[in-house]
Amino acid sequence: MERKSVYFLGIGGIGMSALARYFLHEGCRVAGYDRTRTALTDALATEGAAVHYEDDIRQIPAEFLDPAHTIVVYTPAVPQDHGEYTYFREHGFRIEKRSQMLGHLSEGKYVLAVAGTHGKTTTSTLVAWLDRVLTGGGSAFLGGLSKNFGGNLVLGTGKRLAVEADEFDRSFLRLYPDVAVVTSADADHLDIYGTHEAVKEAFAQFIRQIRPDGYLVIKQGLDLEIDNSEITVYRYAYDTPCDFYARNVELIGGGHYRYDIVTPSGVIEGCTLGIPGWVNIENSVGAVAAVWCAAQFGGQELDADRVREALASFSGVKRRFEFYVNTPKQVYMDDYAHHPRELAATLTSVRQMFPGRRITALFQPHLYTRTRDLYAEFAEALSHADEVVLLPIYPAREEPIEGITSEIIAERVTVPCRIVPREELAATVAGMDTDVVISFGAGNIDACCEALAEVLKRKS
Repeated sequence: MERKSVYFLGIGGIGMSALARYFLHEGCRVAGYDRTRTALTDALATEGAAVHYEDDIRQIPAEFLDPAHTIVVYTPAVPQDHGEYTYFREHGFRIEKRSQMLGHLSEGKYVLAVAGTHGKTTTSTLVAWLDRVLTGGGSAFLGGLSKNFGGNLVLGTGKRLAVEADEFDRSFLRLYPDVAVVTSADADHLDIYGTHEAVKEAFAQFIRQIRPDGYLVIKQGLDLEIDNSEITVYRYAYDTPCDFYARNVELIGGGHYRYDIVTPSGVIEGCTLGIPGWVNIENSVGAVAAVWCAAQFGGQELDADRVREALASFSGVKRRFEFYVNTPKQVYMDDYAHHPRELAATLTSVRQMFPGRRITALFQPHLYTRTRDLYAEFAEALSHADEVVLLPIYPAREEPIEGITSEIIAERVTVPCRIVPREELAATVAGMDTDVVISFGAGNIDACCEALAEVLKRKS
């Protein structure tokens, strides 16, 4: 890139921060704005980025004010009337969405992209980790903080690039993958798409963009139009026989499983995954399918021992099935789930992991529009727990919508349910009869995790 200064509007986002880290690594000057100070923005500042938290052009460092030497990258979550965005637009700066920049950086790479309304972060991180263990190289832009890699950016040798392909704002349509995994295509982001059919059409377009002689790995039973005649299509599943699936699944304790992975070229027996939950077995099957396809393209076969090693050593992603407490008396885990399908999958997984134990779900709804569109489904999913505590809706980029509050979920939940302010969550849980506790949400409920963990450790 000819410009040596990169300015980020929304630098603290998980995808944006990965790009910021990339440009810091490349020796560029990096600065940016974000609305909220977080551990991610603090880390970027430590690594050399200049970050501020007020929409104020006077806080933009002077070396970023020359359009001849600065490119501006923004997230669609930044409103169009944002003061700094307006300044850059009116003064002739080159301005690109995060997805556009990611598309540029993927040029010339062998791209393994994972898309889906849920499951994509863990699956793409697994793809990156499998690639590293199997080849010793590979790079990745991830949508979560990988515990194995210690962050959301992976820089390695070779042409392979693992990417989380985000459907929000149709961002994934900037990518032209060689291997694409599609985990799900549920009704979500309806503030962007309007209808579920429009969501599915966007995924169909993503599939059309797979490069000639590429591969599609799609969840068994997922109903999407596939009209790209130049690709090979494979199906994957948890344990339903198809091209890639798990068999002989056995719970071995602590929520972990032993299983075999069936592939078109044979069976990889005796796999164990370093993180718990049956839903992650499904994610691992999809990830193995992706690297299997990449190996086929290179005329190679997967090394079964290395696959087993990679799966067993996978440490997971922050806020995805993350345990804080796991004792016979108390269990506490945190999960990023913010869609009804994700909530239901995680709760049924936990029910299998801890049979006969009492489950308390703590949930912070994310976005007024998502709550408006899916409140009945949220209530149904949360009713898989034995007791529910709701927080008020986390608005993110949105203004309130009249009549849309956490109450419309609570009144439909079929198990005991209460609503409490976030600042009272830990104290509320301290006074409850708890056994297995799970916190969910894509907002700022994670700021409560340490306090919740302390409360539940004391109970243990």
